[in-house]
Amino acid sequence: MATEIKLYSREWCSWCIDAKEWLTERGYQFTEVDVGQDRDAYKEMTELSDQTYVPTLVAGDEVLANFDTDQLEKFFSEHGIKP
Repeated sequence: MATEIKLYSREWCSWCIDAKEWLTERGYQFTEVDVGQDRDAYKEMTELSDQTYVPTLVAGDEVLANFDTDQLEKFFSEHGIKP
């Protein structure tokens, strides 16, 4: 069974756009949450990650915050998360 993935992002965030493209190109299914539009989601993200930066990714019980695609690739590899 695939790991549930949630990406907290903002529309104008270039790192968020890169993360969405990276995930999509590799066949990952994920739920995107725009924290700029949803204040409750912003609060949820800050509680999960202990910070306020996007992108923040939650995969199962693992959290990766304020990252670029190199860090994302390493995170997925280290945790064995496959599409």
